[in-house]
Amino acid sequence: MILDRKPLDLNEVQEILKDIPENEKKTQMEVYLKKFLKTKTEKAKKVKEELEKLDLLKIKNEHIVKIVDLMPEDASDLNKIFTDVSLTEDETNKILDIIKK
Repeated sequence: MILDRKPLDLNEVQEILKDIPENEKKTQMEVYLKKFLKTKTEKAKKVKEELEKLDLLKIKNEHIVKIVDLMPEDASDLNKIFTDVSLTEDETNKILDIIKK
């Protein structure tokens, strides 16, 4: 039964996996995470909190999760995440500054 739908970044998925008993699916997920996880848990939490503090109406939770997972390095990479809205140059710079810290 689904109680809540909430986007999770890969670090949060990794934390949830720790509570699941060993099985083939868990092993597959761990291999996937090892391959694609780019940040440490502490940094991911910090970036996520900073992005939420920006309080920009255009940025949804789904966008924040993708930013944390992909850690875009420039404006073109960031704009690939925001396909449904367009960010101003100021908004883009604020987000990239948070990621670079």
